[in-house]
Amino acid sequence: MGSAKIFQRIYFLLSLLFSITMICLPSFCAEDYYADITIDVDSSGFVTIDGTTNYPELLTNNTQIYTTKEQNYWLLNITKENVFSDFIYTLTLPKGTSINYIKSSGFIRIEENQGNLLVSGFGENESFSVLVQYQVEKTSDNKVLARFDTVFIVLLIVIISLIVVLAILFVRDKKSKEVVEKTKLDEDDTKFKGLNERQKQIMKLLIDRKTPLTQTDIQKELNIPKAAVSRNIHGLERKGLIEKEQMGMSNLIRLKKL
Repeated sequence: MGSAKIFQRIYFLLSLLFSITMICLPSFCAEDYYADITIDVDSSGFVTIDGTTNYPELLTNNTQIYTTKEQNYWLLNITKENVFSDFIYTLTLPKGTSINYIKSSGFIRIEENQGNLLVSGFGENESFSVLVQYQVEKTSDNKVLARFDTVFIVLLIVIISLIVVLAILFVRDKKSKEVVEKTKLDEDDTKFKGLNERQKQIMKLLIDRKTPLTQTDIQKELNIPKAAVSRNIHGLERKGLIEKEQMGMSNLIRLKKL
């Protein structure tokens, strides 16, 4: 009986040791994760995580895997299911940010620094999780760009309006000149009524030059025979439209004053 009791006690101790080993084994085998990191988020949703940690692939540079956007609202979600023995982080959100919702493992504190919202957090023996819904208002740079766009549009409208006005004035001026020229032609037709073509040419030449001309000058300008010039000048003189003045060996031809 004494030996049986000894074996029973040994069996009990071995069973107890085995149970304790099985309970503690996961703790001994599990990785002891830690993190001391900074998280920076820019206005375009790019995330940079820097600092010290032994958690694989936690540190990253300019990634959008942690952010999504729906209309004007951004959602930042960094969640790691593994247990961290301790973690501490500082999250910096863009200027002009307003937080609508925030949830984080451990303890958090929100403060503002030079226009940026800072979220500080820390925890022990729990998973790491940061979930923030936020909205970024227009920065001063965006407002300047918006004002520039407005000024540019106004200037463009003014320039187009000026071009349209100048085009209208040009068309009106052209039409006015055409009317004047047509009126002048009509008046010339009235004045030259009953004249042949060469007589009209002589009259128009005297009107345009506004100075007396010799018969030789008229012949050269119109390139017509001398006899034709003499004959047509004589016809105009009889109709009382021109007059001749003796000047040496030549005659000066001028319009007759009415």
